[in-house]
Amino acid sequence: MKHPDDDNELFNRLEAELAADSGGDVVDLDKARSARAESADPGARPDADRSADSRPVGSGIESADPSTPVLVDSPTLKAAGPGYLGRLATAKRRAVIPLWLRSVSELKTASGWVARHYAHTAGYHALRAPVYAARLALQAPTGAARFVGGTMRWVADREGEPVRLAAVRREDAAEYLKLSRQRDGRVRLRTLVAVLALFVGVGSALAIYVLAPDWLQALSAGMVVLALGSAGRKADAPLIHKAVELPDAPKLTSDIVLRALGALGIPAINQAQAKGRDGFAFTAPITRDGPGWRAEGDLPYGVTVTDVIERRDRLASGLRRPLGCVWPEAVPDEHTGRLVLWVGDQDLKSARKPLWPLLKSGTVDLFKPVPYGTDQRGRWVDVTLMFIAGVIGAIPRMGKTFLLRLLLLIAALDPRAEIHSYDMKGTGDLDPVGEKVSHRHGVGEEDETLQYALADFRALREELRRRTKVIRSLPRDICPESKVTSELASKRSLGLHPIVIGVDECQVLFEHPDYGKEFEEIATDLVKRGPATGIVLLLATQRPDAKSLPTGISANAGARWCLKVMGQTENDMVLGTSSYKRGVRATMFAWGDKGLHYFVGEGSDARIVSATFVDAPGAETIAARARTVREKAGLLSGYALGESAGEVTGPSYDLLADVAAVVPEKEERVWNERIAARLAELRPDVYGGWKGENVTSALKPHGIRTRDVAGTTDDGTRTTRRGITRADLLKAIAERNEKPGAA
Repeated sequence: MKHPDDDNELFNRLEAELAADSGGDVVDLDKARSARAESADPGARPDADRSADSRPVGSGIESADPSTPVLVDSPTLKAAGPGYLGRLATAKRRAVIPLWLRSVSELKTASGWVARHYAHTAGYHALRAPVYAARLALQAPTGAARFVGGTMRWVADREGEPVRLAAVRREDAAEYLKLSRQRDGRVRLRTLVAVLALFVGVGSALAIYVLAPDWLQALSAGMVVLALGSAGRKADAPLIHKAVELPDAPKLTSDIVLRALGALGIPAINQAQAKGRDGFAFTAPITRDGPGWRAEGDLPYGVTVTDVIERRDRLASGLRRPLGCVWPEAVPDEHTGRLVLWVGDQDLKSARKPLWPLLKSGTVDLFKPVPYGTDQRGRWVDVTLMFIAGVIGAIPRMGKTFLLRLLLLIAALDPRAEIHSYDMKGTGDLDPVGEKVSHRHGVGEEDETLQYALADFRALREELRRRTKVIRSLPRDICPESKVTSELASKRSLGLHPIVIGVDECQVLFEHPDYGKEFEEIATDLVKRGPATGIVLLLATQRPDAKSLPTGISANAGARWCLKVMGQTENDMVLGTSSYKRGVRATMFAWGDKGLHYFVGEGSDARIVSATFVDAPGAETIAARARTVREKAGLLSGYALGESAGEVTGPSYDLLADVAAVVPEKEERVWNERIAARLAELRPDVYGGWKGENVTSALKPHGIRTRDVAGTTDDGTRTTRRGITRADLLKAIAERNEKPGAA
């Protein structure tokens, strides 16, 4: 018999023989480590060199003896790092109350989903209640037969018959007699119960038939029939069908996540899993997050979230979920290896989306965030159209024009906003906005339309210059940040209302052989300086390259919407340089992901958003509502009022004539500040915000010089201020009339 210590004895003998053959000694590793640690401290050894050249290990200075081992991480030193209070100060606290419960809008959305679910279920079954009753009535005879048969089997104790037959087969007389006596007792008791129940039931039925009112008789008979019908139903034919087919999405578990990550073919993850490790360190439990599951953790060293995003299709295969359900993303405030994996219950493009709040009612303030789409979790994503310039890029048929029209509809719902819409594709997709509310509107790439658009852009550049002067002239307490605010936009006299310009297929403008350079120059100026003055330029193109979207525009646009594009160059042209390398890749969207895009704006990193779908009839309805609001406020103008393209030639006012109109004949001399106030009252949309200095600058090109003019203030004080004489004004008008070409 083999002794249990035989293996150890054999091993020890072989080890001794090897040591003897090699002439070496067996080293105790624990003692060797201790000796090496002690040798690292020169001060701990009596024979240590204590000269100035001797330095403790870890000081960063090399030892004089090259053979001396240098310990990089000493096992006796405690790892340096922040203390307990430091770690608490930088700790990331998880929300006590879920986000959807803290947000009023999300709480309303969730409550609406629940209410609509149960309302639909109740209505579905209420409509089919007569069908259910008819089925139960037809099944009642079968149910009655089953009830009678079951009662008789119960009284006869048929459930114990197999046991008694087994005793007979074993010829166990004692057990059989015991079981027989037990059966006799059960049958007597159950027969008594059945007879009593029969008398009680028949008596109750007779009492109801004789004494109860008709409605109670009908109710009792109906309940009996329904009960018998329920007892007579077939197992494979359910009476009531589901009103709502809930998605049967499997629960996301750690095993499923690790299996999917292992299927990506990333060497570091595969090597870790081959050695028995997970290859992914979960930093939080897997939890429900909206209509899906959320898993968060750290990838192995050297593996980034971008590596996982590049293999999103493999990840979806490993999770056994549709591609539109799987959304890996990085955590902005963490290292590049922190992965958040969100797996939805339904494909994003097929999941039911909440109703857009502005679809049927409401107006907006463009200076405040407005919801325009939802993210993967079904939460609303806001956009603030003021103080931005935006670029929309996508290949054809992915929803680019619909997204631009949606943004213009949002702008139209602010009655103060002046809309300039240009459909250079020529299909009329922007007509619902243009024909009902736009101040300027053009369709097609004909030369007449391009000249119309060029005249409008020139006028917008002049308007930009005027606005900068108005903003510069406003007091600091009214305009502290030197930009338009909602309060300033509401003052009609200042003329600082929002102006939103939307151009679909903008490459038609920038690539025109004759007008392209001027369009590019004006658009670049509007993109750079327009946001602070309340002018918003939105450009959409299906060719986001340097020629169709000049770099001066793409580099300064603060808002980006990128639907599906085909390559890295187009992706970075819309979303910004190196976006593709950071994992923000609109190339991953599928052909069926219409309206799905990356959105960069609102002070956050790129987010995936599904834009609200508004079809042409819906756009007509919303634009009609916006027109009604504008008509009531008296703010409808330009193209929406029937102005033709030929009427757009820039400003049509006559400065000299306007000044002559506000300076009566009896007033030979007048202060410039009084002229400015009267001009603002005469044409608030042109001269709003003017001061005396503006009048001086405007009249100087006409040869009218200012001088000291004596006058009386409103409180009766005599003083001298800068002004003009009526004679100089009339002389300038006469000279201009003699020379029609003069300014």
